[in-house]
Amino acid sequence: MQEKNRKFRIVDALLILMMVLPLVAAMVIKILTNEPDLTGGVSIAGARIFFTVPMPIQDLIITEAQINAWLILITILGACLFFTHGLKEDKRDWRQMAAEWVVEKVDGLVEASMEDIFRKSYAPFIAAILAYSACSSLMSLIGVFPPTSDVNVIAGWSILVFGLITKNKLKAGFGNYAKGFLEPIPVMLPMNILGEVATPISMTFRHFGNVMSGSVIATLIAWALQNLSHMVLGWLPGLLGDIPFLQIGLPAVLSVYFDVFSGCIQAYIFAMLTMLNISGAYPADAIAERLAKREARKAKKVKAA
Repeated sequence: MQEKNRKFRIVDALLILMMVLPLVAAMVIKILTNEPDLTGGVSIAGARIFFTVPMPIQDLIITEAQINAWLILITILGACLFFTHGLKEDKRDWRQMAAEWVVEKVDGLVEASMEDIFRKSYAPFIAAILAYSACSSLMSLIGVFPPTSDVNVIAGWSILVFGLITKNKLKAGFGNYAKGFLEPIPVMLPMNILGEVATPISMTFRHFGNVMSGSVIATLIAWALQNLSHMVLGWLPGLLGDIPFLQIGLPAVLSVYFDVFSGCIQAYIFAMLTMLNISGAYPADAIAERLAKREARKAKKVKAA
């Protein structure tokens, strides 16, 4: 029994390391590859390019956002394994109750926003979007470039969601899908095509714009407070004149809003848009009509026989 408990604790320790080490690795990479800004001004840049892999059609660029995104995936995987380690039906501990609470909340969110037929199949996907997006935005709290500040990362998520939307629209047949571009009148074909393409674009720039704008505003305010502190309190003797006293407090409050609150809200909004677009794309009436015609044909054949 003691041997079993010891193995259980060892696995727990390894899973905790699996959650923590990727975040530590992201901070170490940031420190080792960071280039100091010698201009003395404010610097707002995108993800740094680490290296390029030559490819036949187009070179594959490996950026800071991609590395951090993979590290976040490892952290989320470790958290999932940790909270589901040692699940039992007769004895529930705090980890199992936490995991069950998350599952119940996500199931309730999906059930309230989508058709019942989507709850079991899309609940894990929505949970992954919520966790991935929120954790990506929260990376800025440890001084690491958040993947949600890279438009390419958000565009990849939106393209995946667009593929699921199109998949649901095609469930009533390609003819019914193509017919939708001609409704209500054929002259609306260009506008309908534009509206179809606009879905992933709007989802991308809504999420990216809100996250990136918060980072820009927080950076500009911190830079302004630093310069104001030097102007007002620079007369203090010694090292006291170099300490940006006016930066104490306000940037931290802004970080709570822009990094924590806004990041979690944007994850929730992206998940809600995903559910609404996928659920709204399901052609329930067209599928019901198609099944009714199929049953009518079968009944006609049976009657004729």
